[in-house]
Amino acid sequence: MLLAELIVRHTRRHMPTRRVALDRAYLPTAGPAPGAALLGAVVASRLGELDEEQHEPLARIVHDARHGLAIPRIALRHRLQHDTHGLDRSRHRVLLGGLTVVVELDAHGAAVPQVLGAVLAAASLPPSGRGVALRTIREVLAGRWRGLAPDVVVRVLDAGEAVAPPLAAPGTRRPGRPPAEDLWVGVPGDQRWAMEVLGLRAGARIVRDDVNRRFRRLLRDAHPDSGGVAARAAARIAELTEARAILLGVASEGAAAEG
Repeated sequence: MLLAELIVRHTRRHMPTRRVALDRAYLPTAGPAPGAALLGAVVASRLGELDEEQHEPLARIVHDARHGLAIPRIALRHRLQHDTHGLDRSRHRVLLGGLTVVVELDAHGAAVPQVLGAVLAAASLPPSGRGVALRTIREVLAGRWRGLAPDVVVRVLDAGEAVAPPLAAPGTRRPGRPPAEDLWVGVPGDQRWAMEVLGLRAGARIVRDDVNRRFRRLLRDAHPDSGGVAARAAARIAELTEARAILLGVASEGAAAEG
């Protein structure tokens, strides 16, 4: 069972641009507040990787987030934006499996985008929930956060580990989106990501043969023997494989509905 989720979109490691966007945030802050706990865990797990000089501007943006954040803006030398086109993603979750609470932290991306994504997510909450989430983040920054409960299991996932299948959720329309973004309204976040990876435009029909054809072509292009960059080949192949799996699932559901 999903208790909380945060999906941060960001520039891939080692690329010259620095962009961060919030994709999906399900962050309950009532009762045991699993959403606030997830944000605290994300920030606490990556805070030590930030430069000393980044701590003060981070504290300022957390302060500004009390009233929400105007986007786009620059923070910690990153551009905060709504557009997620072409960005990598990191998915953090709180899950309940039986009687065990599991926190999954995606560690494959750089630290700053994850921390900024947590602040963006807190700022996007309604005022009451925003206060709870930001208080947790401030406690982490001040070294006062008591951390997760002792019986919570933490799993750190990176590119070398198998990540659980993605949980798709409908996107929401945000004021100020570019007109092209309107075409993606209602498309689940992971389906959009998969379509972009395989070069499908918004509104395109998902057909199994087309998905497989695109996958094979892009897989061939990614292979070092065909000119692909060897250092990035494994990550690109994994990305293409996941995107293909997502879209084949969509195609199967569409075929079943038509039948």
